[in-house]
Amino acid sequence: MKDFNYYAPTEVVFGKQSEEQVALLVKKYGGTKVLVHYGGKSAVNSGLLDKICGLLREGGVDFITLGGVVPNPRLSLVHEGIKRCREAGVDFILAVGGGSVIDSGKAISMGLANPDEEVWDFYLGKAVPKCALPVASVLTIPAAGSEMSESTVVTNEDGGVKLGYSNDILRPKFAIMNPCRTFTLPPYQTAAGVTDMMMHIFERYFTKDDDMDLTTDLAEATIRRIKTAVFDVLKNPNDYRQRAQIMWGGSVAHWGLLGKGVEEDWATHQLEHELSGMFDVTHGAGLAAIWPSWARYVMHENLSRFVRFAVNVMDVPNDFTDPEATALKGIEAMECFYHAIGMPINIKELIGRDITDDEIREMTRKCSRDYTATCGGLKVLKAADMENIYKKARG
Repeated sequence: MKDFNYYAPTEVVFGKQSEEQVALLVKKYGGTKVLVHYGGKSAVNSGLLDKICGLLREGGVDFITLGGVVPNPRLSLVHEGIKRCREAGVDFILAVGGGSVIDSGKAISMGLANPDEEVWDFYLGKAVPKCALPVASVLTIPAAGSEMSESTVVTNEDGGVKLGYSNDILRPKFAIMNPCRTFTLPPYQTAAGVTDMMMHIFERYFTKDDDMDLTTDLAEATIRRIKTAVFDVLKNPNDYRQRAQIMWGGSVAHWGLLGKGVEEDWATHQLEHELSGMFDVTHGAGLAAIWPSWARYVMHENLSRFVRFAVNVMDVPNDFTDPEATALKGIEAMECFYHAIGMPINIKELIGRDITDDEIREMTRKCSRDYTATCGGLKVLKAADMENIYKKARG
């Protein structure tokens, strides 16, 4: 079992009227001039953006707004946000939306607080931020877990490079979570979000470390609960109880609790980042397209863990005479789950065509940082391994 530190400072305000506290919370954490950061039409059409701005105004909190965040948030908008916030004297970032909006807000907060550094250099590992402006969120899309995590992911349009960065200074001050705000999410977005949060658990669950039984038990319970809830909300989008399980599950999956005492992996995420960077696909769907091929490629690194997953999470009968067969049935059961909620299980299903060898080589080059870097913890993947997984996932 690995030694660990545990740090989860985000205040969570959860419930049907939770956004009513937004002005009070901003003031509590020192905000006087706020950037209200959001995505596209949904925040506007739902009336949530107007409500948040109205509550801030009523509470005596000055603010500016910046919309336009898209899935796989763009570096160019981050640069625009830094410029506008610096001119306006912004000292607090409030993201109204899902993980992409929160990630973009975190990037803006780093850029503002470190004016002598190019913000992209933090993602490249060329610089380390000394501090960041406080960030908080009004969550509308449960998926990424960015509302409580230390992580941010941004795409640089110059070259289509998607990179993540993690630092505890990026953990949000508060997260407002009202499950009612998720009732209107399209089924595909709901399913992709659930896939993303489950994959956050997988990246910590599939490990060589078998000693931290409590962490493993919590991970399995969370996966099972989310897996059950998604079918209910796909049938009844206004099911508050199950929407609440999913919304809270996304935070539990990624604030760090379910990775304590183990070595994390993150290979599937890194492989998927190149899919998102090249084809601009939905992140959760990209993860579903990659994971089965990754799982088959690495399962012998800890076969008993894949057997445990098959039996405890996917309800596969344990064939004690053939653990490999049990493990494979667990992966197949996960593929059936993906299809049942409308997710792809390979790249062809994801992008609607065959991927070319040249495209695979380009993703491999980017994922391996020009053949200089590895990824993964359960099995350390070199460039040749990455290319093999992409080929197996092509469909």
